[in-house]
Amino acid sequence: MRVGWLLALAPLFVLAQERRATPSGPAREGQASGDWPIRALQVTGNQNYAAEQILAVAGLRVGQIAGPKDFEVARDRLAATGVFESIEFRFGPASGGGGYAVTFHVVEAGPFFPVRFEDLAASDEEIRSHLRALDPLFSDRIPATEDILARYARAIEQLLEQKGKREPVSGKLTSEAGEPLAVVFRPARPRPVIAEVRFVGNQVVPATALQRAIHAVAIGVPYSEKTFRQLLETDVRPLYEARGRVRVQFPRIEAQPAEGIRGVVVTVQVDEGESYKLGAVRVLGGPLEEGELLRAAGLQPGDLYDGARVRAAVERLQQRLRREGYMRARVEAVPQVEEQGRSVEVAFRVEEGPRFVFGKLVVRGLDLIAEAAIRRMWTLKPGQPFNADYPERFLARIREEGTLENLRKASAELETDDEQRTVNVTLVFR
Repeated sequence: MRVGWLLALAPLFVLAQERRATPSGPAREGQASGDWPIRALQVTGNQNYAAEQILAVAGLRVGQIAGPKDFEVARDRLAATGVFESIEFRFGPASGGGGYAVTFHVVEAGPFFPVRFEDLAASDEEIRSHLRALDPLFSDRIPATEDILARYARAIEQLLEQKGKREPVSGKLTSEAGEPLAVVFRPARPRPVIAEVRFVGNQVVPATALQRAIHAVAIGVPYSEKTFRQLLETDVRPLYEARGRVRVQFPRIEAQPAEGIRGVVVTVQVDEGESYKLGAVRVLGGPLEEGELLRAAGLQPGDLYDGARVRAAVERLQQRLRREGYMRARVEAVPQVEEQGRSVEVAFRVEEGPRFVFGKLVVRGLDLIAEAAIRRMWTLKPGQPFNADYPERFLARIREEGTLENLRKASAELETDDEQRTVNVTLVFR
């Protein structure tokens, strides 16, 4: 909601005034008719804001002399914040008399999102402290309404101006590097794009290899440290893991304006760490014997640890399980670094899921005689556990034996029925 709109519609907020008997007790000198001490204050309906925060904005406190007009002013103060969808207040005689008991019921204008500050000439704590001082309702999670974002952006601009840095600030709801949505306040100017990436401190992996990996995904991308670190994790870290450097770190990243072009040069400090070997390998769960699954994984303890080989082992294990009919099998590799022996132990956790059986065979693209020949060669029977490798191996056998002349292309299409737990195969010949 817009602040101005809230003020204009303030009379529409529900005002339930319980006009009970006038609080008992002698009127004080200068006390207006209907004004009495507030003996009890309560807030209900709040979820993200503490009652103390809400009452601080309302401007009411226990012991204050107040009346209906003061409660209306307090309601309007809360409405002007833009963080509530509705505000209702009730008041009546306090227990024991001698003043009012007042309750404010609020409905917050969610949803609420975490707040981040990026590329600003003030620290995170400086900005948060400044916003809390200006607005008692500011917290680590805020609604992403247009008015709230604009108000906090202006407040940050004031802080930056106090520090000698005049710069427009914008607040936007965004998601970066695969993270959940968040409100991000940053300079309103467009982010500079990455023009070049340099590495320092590397020895095991040549700088040319590092640059080739990162340039392919980073050049021309708007720079933010969070997004850039994600690129390092996905595209540079594997180069080190392939060499057993599982503790590689990128402790410092600096971005400086590039000379002669619009953009920034990003310099990455690399701490390569030590080499680690592959330690014990285990398989947890699964319908097959552990020894058989370990052979399928194909990893040899004592070799240099290679994250890419571990990921390939996951695929081999899943394929081995699919050969037994477990079409929905899932395997997760859980590495555990052992510092004392400079090794990485790997446990493969297996969830095989339901077992599927072969349903029926459909043949397309052949005449009746050729189709009959294909069906005689097909040995997988309905009701048998489905072997996911069998259709492709069957087609490879046909090609090798030359069973069909002038066969240009053949493919196998699988139709999996999760309810019946069957797999139907269609062989398409062209």
